[in-house]
Amino acid sequence: MNKSILDQAVQDYIVTHLNTDSNEIALAKSPFSTVSSAELANQISAKKKSEKKLPTWYNAEGIYFPPTLSIEQTSSEVTAKYKSQLTKGKNLVDLTGGFGIDSFYFAKVLDQVIHCEINAELSEIARSNAQVLKAKNIDFKAIDGLEYIKKSKIKFDNIFIDPARRAAKGKVFMLKDCTPDVVSSLDELLDKSDRIIIKTAPLLDLTAGLQELKFVSEIHIVSVKNECKELLWIIDKDFSGELKITAAAINEETKLFSFLKSEINSSTYLAQEINSCNYLYEPDAALLKSGAFNLIGNRYRLQKLHHQTQLYISENIDVKFPGRIFKINEIVSSGDLKKQKSLVGNVIVRNYPGKAEELVKKFKIKSDNTQFLIFTKNSKEENIIIRAEILQHY
Repeated sequence: MNKSILDQAVQDYIVTHLNTDSNEIALAKSPFSTVSSAELANQISAKKKSEKKLPTWYNAEGIYFPPTLSIEQTSSEVTAKYKSQLTKGKNLVDLTGGFGIDSFYFAKVLDQVIHCEINAELSEIARSNAQVLKAKNIDFKAIDGLEYIKKSKIKFDNIFIDPARRAAKGKVFMLKDCTPDVVSSLDELLDKSDRIIIKTAPLLDLTAGLQELKFVSEIHIVSVKNECKELLWIIDKDFSGELKITAAAINEETKLFSFLKSEINSSTYLAQEINSCNYLYEPDAALLKSGAFNLIGNRYRLQKLHHQTQLYISENIDVKFPGRIFKINEIVSSGDLKKQKSLVGNVIVRNYPGKAEELVKKFKIKSDNTQFLIFTKNSKEENIIIRAEILQHY
């Protein structure tokens, strides 16, 4: 960590050049003898990447930014705040502390947090920023978190771990293929805490994760603006009850959809007719990841458009629904659409032959912010096109 980067003149330069191409900064001669052009370029690039993801860090003076890869891999503030609500007791050890976003938010709700980070420079950066942000109840240790917890004599209320996926072929991966290896170390972790919180990428299949882990009491599927960001696995020592799954859709407000694992197999009704009196519901990505497709319809009293299409209709509007809601204006066929000119609308394709870009070109559709053309299939296996306007965004 080059502390000269925190000099006021350097910090002023970084702020002044936030809109300058970082590549130009990297290739130009540095105006500072103690800070290289590459370091300046990295600070500018990393700070810019933090603007929406980490606004507290972006807006604070005297923040030292790590390599941009660390910014890309770290939790956002909104997801860090969410997972802080899953803790219990008074303390926590973060075994994979990284840039320190999660630890910072854990420290807001707990008395004591220990931040472990094997990369000594990143640990020092996180410590420096915590001082700037006045987070005084975080103890930083430049150490392998797993080794620390194995040697520690402390019984923690919570252990948090964010294992990194090792290089693997294809999209399927397993927890045992991550570093640290949570699966083989789980018994040792449970000796040091009754609650383990594991963060994984949303790519991990829920069933596969449950086969690898034990004592999982809760799974939280967290999305931000309809993009799944992370899965949170809550492991409570000796838990023997029924698994609870929560889809958390975070937007201007957070909407939760929770259910017990046994409820996932519930049945639902298919819509026999669709008309302009109906509203169309499209679930948030977190709900879709949960796999509770029929339960979604039951909870919100909706009818599924088609058994293989996760779109729903209702005669009523429910703004508590985690997802988008459209007002249906018209149902048309492909033949009818061909006769219409000056078509406008964003195109959505669900269980319909053809890709969105192909259909846009075929029907000469111009984009629009509020009007939508939804190409899909009804319960009678008929291809239909729904003209609708959006009433509620994600």
